Amino acid sequence: MLWLRAVLVIHLIALVIYTAIVIDRHGWDLLTVFFGDILAFTWPGQFNVDFSGFLILSAFWTAWRGQFSPPSLLLAVVAFFGGMMFLSIYLLWLSLRAPSIEAVMLGRRHASHMRAS
Repeated sequence: MLWLRAVLVIHLIALVIYTAIVIDRHGWDLLTVFFGDILAFTWPGQFNVDFSGFLILSAFWTAWRGQFSPPSLLLAVVAFFGGMMFLSIYLLWLSLRAPSIEAVMLGRRHASHMRAS
């Protein structure tokens, strides 16, 4: 899991720096630009629709991994709006606490069932 952690940390640092520069140059008005590109039917809009699928998938996985408990549903909302900024931190935290990659991805309960099979 060392390589996974390294990728997560490097990506998180790069994303934080990049985001800070974008906010400095363009402000916090992400949603107007995001949905404006979608409504313009441009390549950036196509990318935003595609990316939205990843956000939905990330949120669904976060909720599923937590067995749709109230805390996992709250984390799913954070996953949807936080994107990779959230997911890199969450996966890094899980990788430091979990005994295996199976437990990171599936949760301990699901991972233990997988090994028993």
